Amino acid sequence: MEQQQRYENLKLGERGAVVSIITYICLSALKLIIGNISGSEALKADGLNNATDIAASIAVLIGLKLAQKPADKDHPYGHWKSETIASLIASFIMMAVGIEVLINAVSSVFRGSGQSPDFIAVWTGLFCAAVMYVVYRYNINLARKIKSQAVMAAAKDNISDALVSIGAVIGIVGSQFKLPWLDPVTAVAVGLLICKTAWDIFREASHHLSDGFDEAALRDFREKAKQVEGVEDVKDLKARNYGSNAVIDVVLSIDKHLDFHKAHDVATEVENELKKTSEVLEVHVHYEPAK
Repeated sequence: MEQQQRYENLKLGERGAVVSIITYICLSALKLIIGNISGSEALKADGLNNATDIAASIAVLIGLKLAQKPADKDHPYGHWKSETIASLIASFIMMAVGIEVLINAVSSVFRGSGQSPDFIAVWTGLFCAAVMYVVYRYNINLARKIKSQAVMAAAKDNISDALVSIGAVIGIVGSQFKLPWLDPVTAVAVGLLICKTAWDIFREASHHLSDGFDEAALRDFREKAKQVEGVEDVKDLKARNYGSNAVIDVVLSIDKHLDFHKAHDVATEVENELKKTSEVLEVHVHYEPAK
């Protein structure tokens, strides 16, 4: 994939973040207002979740913008990792809110208000779940198209929010059947789901930032390199992530009788072959004579 196309993909990714921000602002306001009017703890917890999702989506948007900055003296590989850092920050924000929702929900369970929320909270929850599912479909398709880690994190947050709204509806409906405690209990489940989504995003982002790499992809890269004519063995192959891009370091074993130019041609062919994979940004090839 050409460098310019990668930057254009990041630009497209900004649209997903902007769509999420606008949606979260509208739904958060709606849920908090209706949650207070109807007396639904679960809907208010869901609204608070969306309020923090605004900050998380802004972090993703900033990360996508920073990732578009070209390489400079301090960042010879570019600023691609800004995208992953944005995902990490988003996970911290989500975790903080999830814990806050849990604390408030547990307190509400023990207070035991004994009041059932108004049924308008049900329709609000269903409407918000439908809207978030539409946004999720948009972002998941965009993330797959441009192979964006940050937009994928936003999409995971979107579907989590849709499920949270459905969970809130279940709690509210249950409270209509003389089970008012079910609403705050559902708010506890909402908090737990927020924390789980935050943990999943954190785990993936930290794995990339600590130079972790998918083992299956490494095996695939190794096999592709071995299949190039002139390569007798792949002595070592490592890869690391730069945002949604991969940089590969490979050490080849080549016939010791090949002259320099032919050996160089083999190394170039390996580089070109590995770069056919869309996420590969750079390939550094070192070759040694086979024993």
